[in-house]
Amino acid sequence: MYDFIAVVELFIGIVDSLKKRYVNFSSSLDEIVLKTCKTNLAYVDNRRDAKEKYNYDFWDKIKKQFKGRSKFINWIHAQDINEQILYSKSEQFPDFLFKVRKQENKLTCGSLLELKDSKGGSIASFNSTIPTKYKSLDEVDVINGTNLVSRIASIMDGELAKDKSYYSFQRKNFYLIRTNKDSDNKIKISIIDGSFFETVPKEHLFYQMFLNILRSHLEKKDVKIPSELLREIEKSLSYITDQTIIAASQKIDKASVRPRLRIMAEVHTEGNPHGSHYPEILERTVNLIIQASSYEEKVAELIANKVSDIETFTIRHKRNGEHIVFQSKF
Repeated sequence: MYDFIAVVELFIGIVDSLKKRYVNFSSSLDEIVLKTCKTNLAYVDNRRDAKEKYNYDFWDKIKKQFKGRSKFINWIHAQDINEQILYSKSEQFPDFLFKVRKQENKLTCGSLLELKDSKGGSIASFNSTIPTKYKSLDEVDVINGTNLVSRIASIMDGELAKDKSYYSFQRKNFYLIRTNKDSDNKIKISIIDGSFFETVPKEHLFYQMFLNILRSHLEKKDVKIPSELLREIEKSLSYITDQTIIAASQKIDKASVRPRLRIMAEVHTEGNPHGSHYPEILERTVNLIIQASSYEEKVAELIANKVSDIETFTIRHKRNGEHIVFQSKF
């Protein structure tokens, strides 16, 4: 069993739902996910619209275990969940989190899913975190500055959340991307493996970012420093690799505020599978794009058993090798 089966099931569900017209290309991405995943979600960020707009009660399964609202509310309070956030839009990362599973006594699955919607052909900016292939709940909590996501997810994952590695194990990141959302003829929808965006290790990315900032300041101020000193500075900056530390609030002596870096990211054109560099990703298609691996035959078999008329092919990422595309045309 591969560690992103829920994402493959999501892809199958989206294709099936579009064919049966349960959703359409102009449906909100939240609605598309909620009408496809059903009970397989451990976290939904916009629980308010899920219930009010799409008739999806995130807490329904748990509520059914209790007789009466008061018992449910008392139980929620015991889990350190405020009643006001039950049906709120939390504005936390990620938009969705799939439930974990266990295989050979180890946790697996539990993928993160972030939504990106744009009117044009470019992918909307990542405003809360650097897109990467993996993240743990520990990282998610630091990025958000709160443990709300992990608290809610642990409730939904039940007994599996008691595993000692629950908060630290690395979960695959996926991104549900839609471009040209208002253009019926140009629209594209893809579920994209985080590997498509993380083409260099994030640890390298961070310190190079700070090094670029330093060089720009030196150039702007026309400051010349010896090359040996610059190499020493670069060596020192190379230790800045942990996003959880970078994103954490900093306590500065005598300061009355605690500054906190909130890293954003824009996708390079070569990292946009919906762009001109990848003409194989056609308009009016739904795609699952994953990094080439030993899993691809199992993924292809599962998809073929559930959905007909799926085309499978390989694209070569300009910066990160081969990726497999499963494509459905509409």
